[in-house]
Amino acid sequence: MTTTTPPVSLDDVRDAAARLKGVAHRTPVLRSRTLDALAGAEIFLKCENFQRVGAFKFRGAYNAASRLTPEQLSRGIAAYSSGNHAQAVALAARELGTTAVIVMPEDAPPSKRAATAGYGAEIVTYDRYTGDRVAIAEALAAERGLALIPPYEHPHVMAGQGTAALELLEEVGELDALLTPVGGGGLMAGSATAAKSLYPGIRTVGVEPEAGDDTKRSLEAGRRISVPVPRTIADGQALHTPGELTFSVNRRLLDEVVLVTDDEIRDAMRFAFERLKIVVEPSGATPLAAVINGRAGTLPRRVGVIISGGNIDAGRFAELCGGDAR
Repeated sequence: MTTTTPPVSLDDVRDAAARLKGVAHRTPVLRSRTLDALAGAEIFLKCENFQRVGAFKFRGAYNAASRLTPEQLSRGIAAYSSGNHAQAVALAARELGTTAVIVMPEDAPPSKRAATAGYGAEIVTYDRYTGDRVAIAEALAAERGLALIPPYEHPHVMAGQGTAALELLEEVGELDALLTPVGGGGLMAGSATAAKSLYPGIRTVGVEPEAGDDTKRSLEAGRRISVPVPRTIADGQALHTPGELTFSVNRRLLDEVVLVTDDEIRDAMRFAFERLKIVVEPSGATPLAAVINGRAGTLPRRVGVIISGGNIDAGRFAELCGGDAR
């Protein structure tokens, strides 16, 4: 009889936490009585919008980059991303004294592109609706001899992302449920690994935008399903297929995926701004939208929610959330 070793374990997440200590921020956990009343539960918000680069992605990028050999670091790093992983790899490269080349879609949010360049990275653009970012990045890495750090399909990236849930559980103790955005699945895979290892009874719930329900469909089918490239305001979740490695974890550890509409995401962003006094980007707001709108059904008593990021410029935020704009 053969067994397959999971690509990430609780020990991997703990090792990542040790590497990130003093480098990544230990982000705050916020509470709101208004939110608790709306949800009918105690909600604990792990606010990765306060992480370096404004999103959880720095955790995985730095954990992976810090393990490269001196020879690999001397040649540089390549990555592909719509924005947050791009910034994270760019900053990790700068912290480690190397360079980064990032493949980004032409329509990536200008603020994310500017921040990536600001950290010193070279940017190569492509059309997300016709181009293959993985193939472009792999070819670029091979041509220049760069170490490729993908946004989620990497054990060290998943382990780094899982430190967000590990910190949350260390701070607030046992939770009955954990809601996390799902894009490529790295944050969910790392977080579910940490959460289920510590508290096997915890319910793990992924949240996707309605237009990008590839993980939900894949879980229901028992195999990876592709959907058309999603057109949603949640640009960080505009993916068409779950990662192979991440899905191998999430199909075992993820209990449910629920969907939210773009309008519900906008409402959650407004709620976070007006009632919690924090700025949350669309992808980061999806689990909050699920809580506010009851998408995860009747919630148990203590629920953790990972707010994955806050990278949105003032103009785009006003466009999405100003007044009654839809």
